[in-house]
Amino acid sequence: MEKAFVAQRVATKLFTTEAAVDAAMIEATELMADMLKARTDVGTSLVFADDVQVKMVEAIKALGEARTAMVGVHNELTEAKLRLGIRTSLGGAENKPNFMRKADKTTMREVG
Repeated sequence: MEKAFVAQRVATKLFTTEAAVDAAMIEATELMADMLKARTDVGTSLVFADDVQVKMVEAIKALGEARTAMVGVHNELTEAKLRLGIRTSLGGAENKPNFMRKADKTTMREVG
């Protein structure tokens, strides 16, 4: 099988995994926010379910570490791709936010 096709298959899984970690982080932080708001909404003490909130913070921290690890995996796989002699882009731009995509051209606008 051609190296570029194998690399594309791996890259697709990488992008999917990165998106899943980001989605999990979003869900976890939204859950934390909802838990804090719920405590206020029901009028309980600040110490109510504090142990649950501490565990949630630990989970969010673990997701952050997982995301950092995935960035490392991404960088290592980029290097491996180059060592294999694959010079083409393997996609992933569709998963990047607009501000991370390369602009086709730079435009200036008037400010002030």
